[in-house]
Amino acid sequence: MAVPVTLRGAEALKNELKQLKSVARPEVVAAIAEARAHGDLKENAEYHAAKEQQSFIEGRINQLEGVLANAQVIDVSSLSQDGRVVFGVTVVLLNIHTEEEFTYQLVGDYEADIKLNRVSISSPIARALIGKEIDDIATVKAPSGAIDYEIVAIRYEV
Repeated sequence: MAVPVTLRGAEALKNELKQLKSVARPEVVAAIAEARAHGDLKENAEYHAAKEQQSFIEGRINQLEGVLANAQVIDVSSLSQDGRVVFGVTVVLLNIHTEEEFTYQLVGDYEADIKLNRVSISSPIARALIGKEIDDIATVKAPSGAIDYEIVAIRYEV
């Protein structure tokens, strides 16, 4: 199944994969070799920590390779700019009740990061926004109850 990823998200995943393969993997192999040199592996905490780190790194490499193999990379700047909320766009929302404004980019699951205002396409807020236009009201079902947002702007930017 194709995994939607923005162009920027695909580059970040590729960079992480490259870093894991070219830096982190060799470092952990060296740490394992050094820990082995200290003798008895049963009571060697450094060896066990390095093996655990190696397992984590290999798992992450496998995960990233799988995501990238199935990635459907979407260049936001090449999307039809018809004024609708679609994957990859940046949306400015106004909470109708609190008058607070929020800006989010709708991205793939593997690139979502709320600290960077990037929300997953599978999140409740993204699902409520897809297909809407400027001035539409989107009702998001949150744990605290329904929240109404007015779509103030839609930007097709990278």
